[in-house]
Amino acid sequence: MANNRLDVVIFGASGFTGKYTVYEGVKLLENLSWGVAGRDEEKLKRTLKEVGDKVEKDLSAIPIIIADVKDENSLQKMAERAKIIVNCCGPYRFYGEPVVKACINAGTHHVDVSGEPQFMERMQLEYNDLAREKGVYIVSACGFDSIPADMGMMFLEKHFDGEVHSVETYLKSWAVGPTSGAGIHYGTWESAVYGLAHAKELSAIRKKLFKEPLPYSKPKQIKRPAVHKSDLVNAWCLPFLGSDRSVVLRSQRFLYEHEQKRPIQMQAYVQFKSLLTVLMVSFMGIIFGILAKYSFGRKLLLKYPKLFSLGFISHEGPSEESMKNTKFSVTFYGQGWPKEEALSEPTDQHTTLPSKKIVTRVTGTNPGYGSTCIALLLAATTILNEKEKLPLTGGVLPPGACFAKTNYISNLSKNGLDFEVISATETSEN
Repeated sequence: MANNRLDVVIFGASGFTGKYTVYEGVKLLENLSWGVAGRDEEKLKRTLKEVGDKVEKDLSAIPIIIADVKDENSLQKMAERAKIIVNCCGPYRFYGEPVVKACINAGTHHVDVSGEPQFMERMQLEYNDLAREKGVYIVSACGFDSIPADMGMMFLEKHFDGEVHSVETYLKSWAVGPTSGAGIHYGTWESAVYGLAHAKELSAIRKKLFKEPLPYSKPKQIKRPAVHKSDLVNAWCLPFLGSDRSVVLRSQRFLYEHEQKRPIQMQAYVQFKSLLTVLMVSFMGIIFGILAKYSFGRKLLLKYPKLFSLGFISHEGPSEESMKNTKFSVTFYGQGWPKEEALSEPTDQHTTLPSKKIVTRVTGTNPGYGSTCIALLLAATTILNEKEKLPLTGGVLPPGACFAKTNYISNLSKNGLDFEVISATETSEN
C-alpha cells in the first residue's frame, strides 16, 4: 500500500450509523490519519460540523472523499486513498459488493457491520481467494450483535481450560433510565426485510461454500423449543434469529479447517421479561415473515416500520437519551471436557458425556450504535496495527477467525464492552 494513503476512510459517514462512527472515530482514530466519504459533499461537511460541535473539536480539516456505490470509478479512487475502508453503507446486499470489489482491486482492507448472512457468505464464496492473493482482509459482522457473540465464544474457549463441546447464548437488553422513541433505525429493518425475503438464496450459497459438514463431538447439542422457559436465565426465551449463529459457525469452520481445532456447537436465544412479551414478539414475527415473502407485503413493512415493529423501528432512529440508557448482555453457557480428557484429533469422539461447565458474559451500553461503532473501528485498527497476528495472508473472514489471536477483546474491554467469567465447574456425572 502507498505510504501516502489515509489510514482509515469511513464510507457512508453522513448516514445514521456513519455519524456515530465518525463520533467514536474522533477518539479511537486520534493517532491515525482518517477521512470521510459519501456521495453528498454538503452532508459530509454537516456531519463533520455536527460531530465537531458535539466533541468540541474543529473537524473541518478532515479529508472528504466523494464516492457513490453506483459509480465504480469513484469507489476505486476512494479505495486507493485508504489503507482500510470502514463501510457503513447498507443494506449490504444492495450496496456492499461494489465496495468490496473496489477494496480488493486497490489492495485495501474492508470492515463493515453487515448482519446479512447471504451477503457475508456470498462474499466469502466469490472473493475469498482473490482477497487472499491480494493480501486484503474483508471482515463483516463487526458490530452488535455478532461481535459479542463471536468474540464471546473466543473468550469462553480461552478460559475453559479444556475442550468445549457446545455453547448456548442468551441475549438480553434493558433500560437503565428514561427512553423515548424507537429502538433501532430503519436501515436495520430494511436489511431484515430483504434478508428474509431472499432467505432461500442462502441454501444454494452454503452448498457451494461448505462442502462437508463439521465433525462435531457427540452428543448432538439439544435445540430448545421455539418458546421455552429457560432455567439457565430464569426467563422466557425465543431462538435468536440474527446472524450470530451463522457468523460463529463460520469462525468455527475456519479454525477447524486451518488449525485442526475441534468445532464447537452453538445455539443462540434471546430472553424476555414475560411470556406475554414472548407471545407478542412471536405473533409480530409471524406477520413479518409472511409479509416479507411477497412484494406487496415488503412494501407495507418498509412503508410502515413503526406499525409492524410495535414502535421499535423508525426512520429517525433512537434518541440520544434512549441509546445512552440501553444496556445489553450476552450470557454464554458452555460445557465440555477438562483438558486431561481432551482428544488429539478433532474428528475423534469422546466416550463420556461433557463433565465441565463454564458461564461467561459480555455486557455493554448502546448496543445498536455506540458499541457497534466502537467495535467496527477497533476491528479496523486491529487490522492496521496487528496484521502479523492475523491468519493467513488475507481473505473474507468472520471476526472470530480473524481476530482470535489479537488484542481485539482487550481493546474492546478498554472501550466499554466487558468480558467476564461468571463461573466454572466440573462434575463427576458421565
